[in-house]
Amino acid sequence: MKNLKKFYKIKATPPEVYAALTNPFSIELWTGEKAEMSTKAGEEFSLFSGDIAGRNLQFEPDRKMIQEWYFGEQEEPSIVTITLTPEKYLTKIELLHTNIPDEAFEDILEGWDASYFNRLKEFFE
Repeated sequence: MKNLKKFYKIKATPPEVYAALTNPFSIELWTGEKAEMSTKAGEEFSLFSGDIAGRNLQFEPDRKMIQEWYFGEQEEPSIVTITLTPEKYLTKIELLHTNIPDEAFEDILEGWDASYFNRLKEFFE
């Protein structure tokens, strides 16, 4: 199991970024794929037409979201924490993804960069 911690900056306010990460219609706009999402703890979500699935654990509007991502029959849950911090005209995003299966780590890293945050950055810029 591996952990990943990365930082990103996006030219948008924390409320705009939070809405883009939690509103299923916004998610579909920047990913181009079907998304099921709510901001209720305990509800399941699905992104990228089901390629990513899990359960929402906690939300702090415009500031933080915590999710459990599913990886087969993994004993330790894989937890994703995204924290948004305002920084001048940007939002600084801290990503912490824990308990990533070793065999999935490189794909997950590439996915966060290329499919997730680069697409989100392009959406706002």
